[in-house]
Amino acid sequence: MEPTRENTPHINVDYFEDLTGEISPEKGGSVQEIGPRIKALREEKQLSLQELAEATGFDSSYLQEIETGKVQPQLGTIIKLSKALDAAFSRLISGPGDKPYAVTRKSDRQPVSRTTTSKGNKQLYSYLSLDADVQGRNMEALIVKLEENPEEETSQHQGEEFIFVLDGQVAVKLGEDRFELEPGDSVYYLSTVPHLVAAKQGQATILAVLHEG
Repeated sequence: MEPTRENTPHINVDYFEDLTGEISPEKGGSVQEIGPRIKALREEKQLSLQELAEATGFDSSYLQEIETGKVQPQLGTIIKLSKALDAAFSRLISGPGDKPYAVTRKSDRQPVSRTTTSKGNKQLYSYLSLDADVQGRNMEALIVKLEENPEEETSQHQGEEFIFVLDGQVAVKLGEDRFELEPGDSVYYLSTVPHLVAAKQGQATILAVLHEG
């Protein structure tokens, strides 16, 4: 991803300024963590941690850290868990929903989750769901506040992803290729490609649309 773009967006992004909102630290207490949802669904399916570990390839101790909230999983990890638990990705990330459509006002958005490094010692990003009320959806639309990811933990799973940069500089790694994206830039990729999306420096904000595949 070493081809870089000029700092001038290729479209006027002023329009998107009001869309980003803020995932502010003071709202952290309202974040609905993924762990309890995973544990509840695993117990509903009458699966042990070891059985879930065998189905996903994740270590059982790592899964236990997720369930207890010591580690907040990346989106790719959540997708793998949702498939192993025979559940929609949306059920784990933001609940099952109960409506055929959703209109989300900026003032009504709440953080739905966040992710950390695999050791839980650094937050990598936090996100707001834009479609949590829609039942049976196959896409997840999120506003994501990215942090730097010096450990460069990549993700790989089924599905497709589209990312549009709203604010800041975003470092993207797709396989062996690296790119730096500016506000107004976007990228679409198959999630089966090992990928990494992080703030190049400080923080950045993106609109992300994920399709489970």
